[in-house]
Amino acid sequence: MMSRSVAPATRSYRMGRRAQRVDETRSKIVQATVDLHRTVGVAATTIVEVAQRAGVTRATVYRHFKDEVALIDACSSYWLQQHQPPDPSDWERIAGPAERLRIGLEELYSFYRSGAQMLEQLYRDFDWLPEHHQVALRQRADMARAALLSAFPPAQRRSPLLGAMVGHAASFQTWRTLCCEFGLSEADATGLMVESALLTARLGPPHRTADGGRPRARGRVPGQARSATTIRPGEG
Repeated sequence: MMSRSVAPATRSYRMGRRAQRVDETRSKIVQATVDLHRTVGVAATTIVEVAQRAGVTRATVYRHFKDEVALIDACSSYWLQQHQPPDPSDWERIAGPAERLRIGLEELYSFYRSGAQMLEQLYRDFDWLPEHHQVALRQRADMARAALLSAFPPAQRRSPLLGAMVGHAASFQTWRTLCCEFGLSEADATGLMVESALLTARLGPPHRTADGGRPRARGRVPGQARSATTIRPGEG
Protein backbone atom coordinates (compact mmCIF):
# COMPACT_ATOMS: atom_id res chain seq x y z
CA MET A 1 0.00 0.00 0.00
CA MET A 2 2.79 2.39 0.89
CA SER A 3 4.62 1.85 -2.41
CA ARG A 4 1.44 2.68 -4.31
CA SER A 5 1.00 5.95 -2.44
CA VAL A 6 4.63 7.04 -2.82
CA ALA A 7 4.97 6.37 -6.58
CA PRO A 8 2.62 9.14 -7.81
CA ALA A 9 4.30 11.69 -5.55
CA THR A 10 7.71 10.59 -6.82
CA ARG A 11 6.62 10.90 -10.45
CA SER A 12 5.15 14.32 -9.76
CA TYR A 13 8.38 15.44 -8.12
CA ARG A 14 10.46 14.18 -11.03
CA MET A 15 8.19 15.89 -13.56
CA GLY A 16 8.44 19.10 -11.58
CA ARG A 17 12.22 18.91 -11.50
CA ARG A 18 12.33 18.17 -15.23
CA ALA A 19 10.11 21.18 -15.98
CA GLN A 20 12.30 23.33 -13.75
CA ARG A 21 15.44 22.24 -15.62
CA VAL A 22 13.75 23.01 -18.94
CA ASP A 23 12.84 26.49 -17.72
CA GLU A 24 16.36 27.06 -16.39
CA THR A 25 17.90 26.02 -19.70
CA ARG A 26 15.55 28.26 -21.63
CA SER A 27 16.37 31.18 -19.32
CA LYS A 28 20.11 30.61 -19.83
CA ILE A 29 19.65 30.69 -23.60
CA VAL A 30 17.57 33.87 -23.51
CA GLN A 31 20.02 35.61 -21.15
CA ALA A 32 22.95 34.60 -23.36
CA THR A 33 21.13 36.06 -26.37
CA VAL A 34 20.40 39.31 -24.54
CA ASP A 35 24.05 39.62 -23.54
CA LEU A 36 25.22 39.07 -27.12
CA HIS A 37 22.67 41.45 -28.62
CA ARG A 38 23.72 44.10 -26.11
CA THR A 39 27.46 43.71 -26.71
CA VAL A 40 27.97 42.68 -30.33
CA GLY A 41 24.53 43.32 -31.86
CA VAL A 42 21.88 41.26 -33.59
CA ALA A 43 23.76 41.00 -36.88
CA ALA A 44 26.85 39.48 -35.28
CA THR A 45 25.04 37.04 -32.97
CA THR A 46 24.96 33.40 -34.07
CA ILE A 47 23.24 30.34 -32.65
CA VAL A 48 26.65 28.75 -32.07
CA GLU A 49 27.76 31.72 -29.94
CA VAL A 50 24.48 31.68 -28.03
CA ALA A 51 24.93 27.98 -27.27
CA GLN A 52 28.52 28.48 -26.13
CA ARG A 53 27.64 31.36 -23.83
CA ALA A 54 24.65 29.48 -22.38
CA GLY A 55 26.71 26.34 -21.87
CA VAL A 56 24.46 24.15 -24.00
CA THR A 57 24.63 22.53 -27.41
CA ARG A 58 23.39 24.07 -30.64
CA ALA A 59 20.74 21.32 -30.81
CA THR A 60 19.50 22.33 -27.36
CA VAL A 61 19.00 25.90 -28.52
CA TYR A 62 16.88 24.68 -31.44
CA ARG A 63 14.85 22.42 -29.13
CA HIS A 64 13.74 25.52 -27.25
CA PHE A 65 13.55 27.95 -30.18
CA LYS A 66 12.67 26.82 -33.68
CA ASP A 67 14.67 29.59 -35.38
CA GLU A 68 16.51 32.87 -34.83
CA VAL A 69 13.29 34.90 -35.09
CA ALA A 70 11.76 33.00 -32.15
CA LEU A 71 14.96 33.60 -30.20
CA ILE A 72 14.92 37.34 -30.99
CA ASP A 73 11.26 37.49 -29.92
CA ALA A 74 12.09 35.90 -26.57
CA CYS A 75 15.08 38.18 -26.12
CA SER A 76 12.97 41.27 -26.86
CA SER A 77 10.23 40.24 -24.42
CA TYR A 78 12.76 39.58 -21.67
CA TRP A 79 14.61 42.88 -22.21
CA LEU A 80 11.40 44.94 -22.30
CA GLN A 81 10.34 43.45 -18.99
CA GLN A 82 13.52 44.89 -17.50
CA HIS A 83 13.39 48.22 -19.38
CA GLN A 84 9.82 49.44 -19.73
CA PRO A 85 9.51 52.25 -22.31
CA PRO A 86 7.21 55.15 -21.36
CA ASP A 87 3.58 54.99 -22.43
CA PRO A 88 2.78 58.01 -24.67
CA SER A 89 -0.92 57.80 -23.78
CA ASP A 90 0.01 58.92 -20.26
CA TRP A 91 1.25 62.23 -21.65
CA GLU A 92 -2.10 63.08 -23.21
CA ARG A 93 -3.45 64.06 -19.78
CA ILE A 94 -0.99 66.98 -19.79
CA ALA A 95 -2.62 69.92 -21.57
CA GLY A 96 0.17 72.45 -22.22
CA PRO A 97 2.58 71.71 -25.10
CA ALA A 98 5.65 72.89 -23.17
CA GLU A 99 4.87 70.80 -20.09
CA ARG A 100 3.92 67.75 -22.14
CA LEU A 101 7.12 68.01 -24.14
CA ARG A 102 9.19 68.39 -21.00
CA ILE A 103 7.69 65.38 -19.21
CA GLY A 104 7.58 63.23 -22.34
CA LEU A 105 11.19 63.92 -23.26
CA GLU A 106 12.36 63.42 -19.68
CA GLU A 107 10.74 59.98 -19.64
CA LEU A 108 12.08 59.06 -23.07
CA TYR A 109 15.61 60.21 -22.26
CA SER A 110 15.55 58.30 -18.98
CA PHE A 111 14.52 55.16 -20.87
CA TYR A 112 17.26 55.74 -23.44
CA ARG A 113 19.84 56.15 -20.66
CA SER A 114 18.83 52.92 -18.92
CA GLY A 115 18.85 50.89 -22.13
CA ALA A 116 21.53 52.74 -24.06
CA GLN A 117 23.82 49.81 -24.78
CA MET A 118 21.07 47.60 -26.20
CA LEU A 119 19.32 50.42 -28.07
CA GLU A 120 22.59 51.47 -29.70
CA GLN A 121 23.01 47.98 -31.13
CA LEU A 122 19.36 47.67 -32.18
CA TYR A 123 19.30 50.89 -34.16
CA ARG A 124 22.67 50.13 -35.72
CA ASP A 125 21.42 46.69 -36.83
CA PHE A 126 17.88 47.87 -37.60
CA ASP A 127 17.83 46.29 -41.06
CA TRP A 128 18.78 42.91 -39.55
CA LEU A 129 15.76 42.84 -37.24
CA PRO A 130 12.71 40.75 -38.17
CA GLU A 131 10.13 42.90 -39.93
CA HIS A 132 7.63 42.89 -37.05
CA HIS A 133 10.30 44.29 -34.73
CA GLN A 134 11.10 47.04 -37.22
CA VAL A 135 7.40 47.86 -37.43
CA ALA A 136 7.09 47.89 -33.63
CA LEU A 137 10.02 50.32 -33.26
CA ARG A 138 8.60 52.64 -35.92
CA GLN A 139 5.15 52.53 -34.34
CA ARG A 140 6.56 53.34 -30.91
CA ALA A 141 8.36 56.36 -32.35
CA ASP A 142 5.23 57.47 -34.23
CA MET A 143 3.09 57.16 -31.10
CA ALA A 144 5.52 59.24 -29.05
CA ARG A 145 5.69 61.93 -31.74
CA ALA A 146 1.91 62.04 -32.17
CA ALA A 147 1.26 62.28 -28.43
CA LEU A 148 3.73 65.15 -28.04
CA LEU A 149 2.44 66.98 -31.11
CA SER A 150 -1.23 66.71 -30.14
CA ALA A 151 -0.75 69.23 -27.29
CA PHE A 152 -0.16 72.00 -29.85
CA PRO A 153 -3.03 73.89 -31.51
CA PRO A 154 -4.22 72.23 -34.75
CA ALA A 155 -2.75 74.93 -37.01
CA GLN A 156 0.70 74.48 -35.45
CA ARG A 157 0.77 70.70 -35.34
CA ARG A 158 0.00 70.56 -39.07
CA SER A 159 3.34 72.25 -39.75
CA PRO A 160 5.87 69.81 -41.22
CA LEU A 161 8.63 71.80 -39.52
CA LEU A 162 7.13 71.26 -36.07
CA GLY A 163 6.44 67.61 -36.82
CA ALA A 164 10.05 67.11 -37.83
CA MET A 165 11.34 69.02 -34.80
CA VAL A 166 9.29 67.00 -32.31
CA GLY A 167 10.19 63.71 -34.00
CA HIS A 168 13.85 64.71 -33.90
CA ALA A 169 13.65 65.68 -30.23
CA ALA A 170 12.05 62.36 -29.29
CA SER A 171 14.52 60.12 -31.13
CA PHE A 172 17.18 57.94 -29.54
CA GLN A 173 19.86 59.33 -31.85
CA THR A 174 19.14 62.91 -30.70
CA TRP A 175 19.48 61.86 -27.06
CA ARG A 176 22.69 60.00 -27.90
CA THR A 177 24.18 63.00 -29.72
CA LEU A 178 23.30 65.56 -27.05
CA CYS A 179 23.93 63.50 -23.92
CA CYS A 180 26.63 61.02 -24.93
CA GLU A 181 28.63 62.82 -27.61
CA PHE A 182 28.31 66.37 -26.25
CA GLY A 183 27.89 65.51 -22.58
CA LEU A 184 24.68 67.39 -21.83
CA SER A 185 22.59 66.27 -18.89
CA GLU A 186 19.13 64.90 -19.64
CA ALA A 187 17.66 68.06 -18.07
CA ASP A 188 19.70 70.37 -20.30
CA ALA A 189 18.98 68.30 -23.41
CA THR A 190 15.27 68.31 -22.59
CA GLY A 191 15.25 72.08 -22.06
CA LEU A 192 17.05 72.66 -25.34
CA MET A 193 14.62 70.49 -27.31
CA VAL A 194 11.53 72.02 -25.64
CA GLU A 195 12.69 75.55 -26.46
CA SER A 196 13.56 74.54 -30.02
CA ALA A 197 10.14 72.98 -30.54
CA LEU A 198 8.31 76.00 -29.12
CA LEU A 199 10.34 78.34 -31.35
CA THR A 200 9.57 76.15 -34.36
CA ALA A 201 5.86 76.27 -33.49
CA ARG A 202 5.95 80.08 -33.41
CA LEU A 203 7.66 80.20 -36.82
CA GLY A 204 4.70 78.50 -38.44
CA PRO A 205 4.76 76.46 -41.66
CA PRO A 206 7.52 77.18 -44.20
CA HIS A 207 6.55 79.86 -46.71
CA ARG A 208 6.24 78.64 -50.28
CA THR A 209 6.23 80.61 -53.53
CA ALA A 210 3.43 80.30 -56.06
CA ASP A 211 5.36 77.63 -57.97
CA GLY A 212 5.77 75.52 -54.81
CA GLY A 213 9.42 76.36 -54.15
CA ARG A 214 11.02 78.28 -51.34
CA PRO A 215 11.39 82.05 -51.74
CA ARG A 216 14.72 83.19 -53.13
CA ALA A 217 17.08 85.31 -51.10
CA ARG A 218 16.81 88.98 -51.95
CA GLY A 219 19.53 90.84 -53.77
CA ARG A 220 21.03 87.96 -55.72
CA VAL A 221 19.96 85.81 -58.61
CA PRO A 222 20.90 82.11 -58.24
CA GLY A 223 24.24 81.59 -59.95
CA GLN A 224 25.05 85.31 -60.11
CA ALA A 225 28.68 86.15 -59.28
CA ARG A 226 29.33 88.17 -56.12
CA SER A 227 30.01 91.84 -56.81
CA ALA A 228 33.61 92.92 -56.43
CA THR A 229 32.47 95.75 -54.14
CA THR A 230 30.61 93.48 -51.74
CA ILE A 231 31.89 93.92 -48.20
CA ARG A 232 32.56 90.66 -46.43
CA PRO A 233 32.43 90.19 -42.66
CA GLY A 234 35.54 91.74 -41.12
CA GLU A 235 36.21 94.06 -44.08
CA GLY A 236 35.83 97.80 -44.31
